[in-house]
Amino acid sequence: MQPSASFDTLRLRARLNATLRRFFAERGVPEVETPMLSQAGNTDPNVASFRTEFGGHVSAGPRTRWLRTSPEFPLKRLLAAGFGDCYELGRVFRDGEAGGRHNPEFTMLEWYRVGWDQHRLAEETVAVVQGALALVDRRAAVVHTTYRDLYRDTLDVDPMTDSDAALQAALGDVQINPDGLTRDDWLDLLMTHRIQPANPADRILVVHDYPASQCMLARVAERDGVSVAERFELYLGALELANGYHELADGAEQRARFERDHAVRGRRCDALPAIDDALLDALDAGFPDCAGVALGVDRLMMAMLGTGRIADVLAFDFARA
Repeated sequence: MQPSASFDTLRLRARLNATLRRFFAERGVPEVETPMLSQAGNTDPNVASFRTEFGGHVSAGPRTRWLRTSPEFPLKRLLAAGFGDCYELGRVFRDGEAGGRHNPEFTMLEWYRVGWDQHRLAEETVAVVQGALALVDRRAAVVHTTYRDLYRDTLDVDPMTDSDAALQAALGDVQINPDGLTRDDWLDLLMTHRIQPANPADRILVVHDYPASQCMLARVAERDGVSVAERFELYLGALELANGYHELADGAEQRARFERDHAVRGRRCDALPAIDDALLDALDAGFPDCAGVALGVDRLMMAMLGTGRIADVLAFDFARA
């Protein structure tokens, strides 16, 4: 019967939501609402989607529907239609992610800025986080770095050129079964087990220029002789809060990436969510130069309160839902 979070925490969440909405209202960025159920799903091999079956008449379209893992695809369709800057604050869903820092349903803030690149958007994301911290009388120092420099400076390895064996050795006493792990898996393990835990609680770390193999839906560019994804991630202390892109506007390239995702899923015998043809059509129709970012509101609340348990910031976590 009892809630997971304290009443004071729930009131703080209400103040945070109001602060976020005021932040964008002051900048002329409208809030929109997009579908939570879609005919298409997220093809990312590292994200599992919930799916359900529609019981109505077949004229409504495909019966299998996917609960969104983010509002990204419909927001991009609005951008392609000419709507302009927009944001959404709402619930998203990811299957299999339940634990200390994860809940299968959680709150995401996602927004897009037309004519911006990832660096300008990263600065605005920092402003959002600083505004949230002000609600609990905190402020954080801000450090910007590239992905390459971060690994060089903290672990003395080059994530772009060093061997997989060198990356594995940099884990030190962290013991991981190597079977089936790719280079990107080793890089992710170094981030989650070595780099993130060492980030001070009062520091915002903004990391730019990820390996091109981790491009997701971002553009790819050349930097210092290597291909990098034009994306950033923002960390507050040990928690990853936000992931942003200079958005890919090439429908053919995006389809190829979706198909590569399907190939990976097929080798793993995972579900194959339907590819979002409506998004691809939107990209082909003339997608504007823009940057977008998704920020985990529950993670932000955790960082504000200094807790490592997501249940502490939810009215009722998954175990009590």
